Amino acid sequence: MSPGVEGHFRNILREWKKVLMEEVDRTVHHMQDEAANFPDPNDRATQESEFTMELRARDRERKLIKKIDEALVALDSHEYGYCEQCGEEIGIRRLEARPTATLCIECKTLAEIREKHLSS
Repeated sequence: MSPGVEGHFRNILREWKKVLMEEVDRTVHHMQDEAANFPDPNDRATQESEFTMELRARDRERKLIKKIDEALVALDSHEYGYCEQCGEEIGIRRLEARPTATLCIECKTLAEIREKHLSS
């Protein structure tokens, strides 16, 4: 991968991480500001349910941030953009669609077929 393309993906990944981190901060502030001890059990349950959904979303984003960090490390070591299974190039179009992709489309498709077959 050329240095220009690496730079392009590095910028995409850094910006994506920045947006996710801002969302984490926003959630923390929202939960601190909105945390109230409602006397009505229904209101309290609604708030707890909303907080649970927010925390679940942040947990998914935390895992995504970890994948972004791994992709940035791969970029630094010039290993970004190569399939972890077969070693072939993942392809720019796939990386544009999913910058944290670690498998080429063929290996990912096979993995999904195996997963579907095992869960059946």
